[in-house]
Amino acid sequence: MAASYKIAVLPGDGTGPEVVAEALKVLKAAGKKYDVKFNFTEFNWGGENYKATGIVLPEDGIETLKKYDSILLGAIGHPDVKPGILEKGLLLALRFGLDHYINLRPVKLYPGVATPIRDKGPEDIDFVVVRENTEGLYAGAGGNLKKGTPDEVAIQTSINTRKGVERCVRYAFDYCRKRDKRKTLTLVAKTNVLTYASDLWERTFHEVGKKDYPDIKREYAHVDATCMWMVKNPEWFDVIVVENMFGDIITDLGAMVQGGMGIAAGGNINPQGVSMYEPIGGSAPKYTGKGVINPLAAISAAQMMVLDLGLEKMAHDIEQAVMWACANKIKNLGAGKMGYSTSEVGDLIAGKIDG
Repeated sequence: MAASYKIAVLPGDGTGPEVVAEALKVLKAAGKKYDVKFNFTEFNWGGENYKATGIVLPEDGIETLKKYDSILLGAIGHPDVKPGILEKGLLLALRFGLDHYINLRPVKLYPGVATPIRDKGPEDIDFVVVRENTEGLYAGAGGNLKKGTPDEVAIQTSINTRKGVERCVRYAFDYCRKRDKRKTLTLVAKTNVLTYASDLWERTFHEVGKKDYPDIKREYAHVDATCMWMVKNPEWFDVIVVENMFGDIITDLGAMVQGGMGIAAGGNINPQGVSMYEPIGGSAPKYTGKGVINPLAAISAAQMMVLDLGLEKMAHDIEQAVMWACANKIKNLGAGKMGYSTSEVGDLIAGKIDG
């Protein structure tokens, strides 16, 4: 009897539906090969739905999604919707409501993909960032006083709890152990300035590592130095663990190091619940409907999803097909520069898996 998985699909805005369509095409091909059935249910939450109904996320949206095995997201962001409405009302609401306390970002350069880092190749750029995803500055603590006046005060407070820090740190240690490469976990923080929060992270990092993960080497780097070393010596990193805001910054830098947003995928992970996977490049509204946007990041997000579902052989096949296309077929990852349309790229990957 074929294995079966229920997947919630949120195509979203702009080019999101176009890249998600190709990810689903690849999943169907891979499912056929491995006798796995994916049951996709699409939800139209996003900018157009908000414009039509005034609703960003239905009241039962979180509970509805909890019934699925996983979630695949296209992109959120609409030019006719004020910034912050969709991001807070949908993305952050899902992140907090589903307790996606890990943001997982592989940074891996594939053969054939150009990186702006001179003299570095696939053997040098292969690390993973584990970002805490539900605390820090994104917890939303703060406010304004005397807004709109010369005396205005704005306060945004970073919230860090021992529980939140420790569960992120433990996930990173476990991931580093399972990855089994250099077995080196680097804590990124700012201990010389942000002494309270960074002290909590550093103490937890070393206490947990010393007690339960003696096989994992522990290193530390300031966040500003990390930005420098990710460019100068990316080969130094194996797995990075980092708080929310700093993680948001360095993962975008990581996307550029690995060749651009067109190849960068991420996961919003709840190891005990339902997780959500997405390309990190955004909705790119200027390319909507033109058939030129690169779907590889969405396909790679689907690859991350099936890997976390335990479908390791399928995940390996999808990644190998993406690597093959990058090395042998696709000229450039930029929109309109690939030498293929969006759907043709999906056909390449699906065809290689069918192979």
